Amino acid sequence: MKNETVMEKAVAEPVSPAAGAEQNGSGQRSHAHLDTKAPAEKKKARAHIEDKRFKIFSGSANRALAVEICKHIGISLGETKMQRFADGEVYFQLLENVRGADVFVVQPTCNPVDQHLVELLIMIDALKRASAGRITTVVPYYGYARQDRKDRPRVAISSKLIADLLTTAGANRALFMDLHAAQIQGFFNIPVDHMFASPVMVSYFREMNLPNLTVVSPDAGGVERARFFATKMGAPLAIVDKRRTDINVTEVMHVIGDVEGQTCLIIDDIVDTAGTLVKTVDALLDKGATKVYACASHAVLSGPAVERIANSRLEELVVSDSIPLTEAALKLPKIKVRSVAGLLAATIESIHMETSVSSLFN
Repeated sequence: MKNETVMEKAVAEPVSPAAGAEQNGSGQRSHAHLDTKAPAEKKKARAHIEDKRFKIFSGSANRALAVEICKHIGISLGETKMQRFADGEVYFQLLENVRGADVFVVQPTCNPVDQHLVELLIMIDALKRASAGRITTVVPYYGYARQDRKDRPRVAISSKLIADLLTTAGANRALFMDLHAAQIQGFFNIPVDHMFASPVMVSYFREMNLPNLTVVSPDAGGVERARFFATKMGAPLAIVDKRRTDINVTEVMHVIGDVEGQTCLIIDDIVDTAGTLVKTVDALLDKGATKVYACASHAVLSGPAVERIANSRLEELVVSDSIPLTEAALKLPKIKVRSVAGLLAATIESIHMETSVSSLFN
């Protein structure tokens, strides 16, 4: 008897370079066309279109981001076919030749984390068996990154396990954005490029020209990230001392630094349930801060996160599109989205052309 499968919505339609829309600071999308490009950009786009060995594919985790990346580069998203059996098992097929090609797979391992991770592993395996020349995993959000060490007895170092899985599947190179812990790069025995969303975020907050600005790290682990941001903004740095009592449960202890009469900007990499964020906002306001803004690279926004942010005293939360936002998050005026598609596109181009990516940090 022929096996029956349950089909998900196809994720394999070819996408033209001009399709889709570019995201602005308010989270809205405005139409963009290749015709508006400068002659040099048009020439570069034509060169990439003619380069049959440069290909980008996407899983189902954040297809919209992959489309935007392809628009910036000037190529079409690779054609694939993804189905699921009735029990949820993934079936994946490439619909074009990749033999000898330099291939990039865009797939954040966001919710549902395990499902998107398995998709990524299967896509890498399919590319390897189709004789792709080089496979680079582009993971804007790296799931399991918070489990990077043994902080308690008898626990797994899950982020190391994921690194081993990606490498064993056949990845030759990896590109990440704002890893929760920078040392995760050392878990890989393949080249890793670690990019940051901060150039996009710094540009946004410079335009806001916030008065008496103080940049705040919500914990000791994020000091380096916040210090970089503070240096770029020319602002002083404060730190919130917190203690994690359980998974997704933290207790704010006290604020290190003078925030009285200041506009505070909290810099973090992940906003999950938003419990820590809301407590940090309250702690800063209780210490005399006039207004509090927040910036995070990855808007996980699990469970009651959106409701907590809506009911909090936070002025605004700015996030990237590394993870697709829920409808509730997109409708909340306090949450603004800045696209990192252009930054990722420039990094992918540099990797393909084998040029330095250092300049992109600025």
